[in-house]
Amino acid sequence: MKTAVVIVHLIICIAIVAIVVLQSGKTSGLSGALSGSSDTFLSKNKSKTLDARLARATKWFAGIFVILTIALNLI
Repeated sequence: MKTAVVIVHLIICIAIVAIVVLQSGKTSGLSGALSGSSDTFLSKNKSKTLDARLARATKWFAGIFVILTIALNLI
């Protein structure tokens, strides 16, 4: 049982690293920090972009990672 949980935990760890690496940066350096963000037509549909999906996947995988970490400590 513990071996299976450890293997799933390692797979989740690798998936989190891959998802975070695939995400693009939120700002483009110092100019992005100073100029702020504008509310354009393209920025309103950000929930359907690849970055939004990757951010959502990061949250889910992080939650699963926390649950598996607690489970491994209890086993």
